[in-house]
Amino acid sequence: MKDPLGDCDLGLRERWTVMASIWVGPRGTIKDYPGFSPSVDGEAIRKAIRGMGTDEKTLINILTERSNAQRQQIVKQYQVAYEQELKDDLKGDLSGHFEHVMVALVTAPAVFDAKQLKKSMKGTGTDEDALIEILTTRTSRQMKEISQAYYTVYKKSLGDDISSETSGDFRKALLTLADGRRDESLKVDEHLAKKDAQILYNAGENKWGTDEDKFTEILCLRSFPQLKRTFDEYRNISQKDIEDSIKGELSGHFEDLLLAIVHCTRNTPAFLAERLHQALKGAGTDEFTLNRIMVSRSEIDLLDIRHEFKKHYGYSLYSAIQSDTSGDYRTVLLKICGEDD
Repeated sequence: MKDPLGDCDLGLRERWTVMASIWVGPRGTIKDYPGFSPSVDGEAIRKAIRGMGTDEKTLINILTERSNAQRQQIVKQYQVAYEQELKDDLKGDLSGHFEHVMVALVTAPAVFDAKQLKKSMKGTGTDEDALIEILTTRTSRQMKEISQAYYTVYKKSLGDDISSETSGDFRKALLTLADGRRDESLKVDEHLAKKDAQILYNAGENKWGTDEDKFTEILCLRSFPQLKRTFDEYRNISQKDIEDSIKGELSGHFEDLLLAIVHCTRNTPAFLAERLHQALKGAGTDEFTLNRIMVSRSEIDLLDIRHEFKKHYGYSLYSAIQSDTSGDYRTVLLKICGEDD
């Protein structure tokens, strides 16, 4: 079979990780269910909700063993058959974090991300870490779909809300990412890498003050394979890692955002594994982050995230979820996680 990735100089794991972020790849824990029937599943879900007490086990098994595309067919079938939104029935019958993750499973990915972005910006204070995580790990195509979904749901543009909730260079960089203009090519232009590395060096280490716009332009618009090569060239020119230069030249949320881009360029699953580790460690659990990553990456690269989690922290993501959550909420997260590593 012809290599679907064509000619490129990335390692096999990296190649699949890059492609998995573009469409549903082989590195997810949830795949299409064979012999799928939306009407059969819809009826089983209705019985699980409407019977004496709720049959959580049936709900969990169906919704974690179907791909999101299949779950969307169940949602449509359910609406036609019962003249009721499945998400509303789930909300009415379930509660707490278990309800949140189950509703997330029946939500279309772009709508789910749009709602996560809205939640991170509403109320007092902004969850900058959530904004950074979502906007740095979604492809250009995904960002365009998210922006469209955001406007459909909230009748307001994502850009307008980002503009009103953030400021300065951080706002500029977020808006650039939200535009979904990052190059998605897997080909690396050596000449451009050398040129961009020199521009970054001249914009930071090699001048008094920092030209933040140059950092935003290059880090928010170039493809990840291209940036990886640029960072190698940057080290040749400056004798420093790009991370060290960013830490020395920039500050605040803008620094956090650019460092996140660098980490995603080097290894997106490792970046997300770190986010999960932060969400699960210490007193209290950050369910907002935990639910988002588990659901949104379940068909993309959750296997790679599990691998990076075990590699970096010495214990499995499965065991971390097991010890930090409980009840039906734990059951559904463990089903999404898959196996213990």
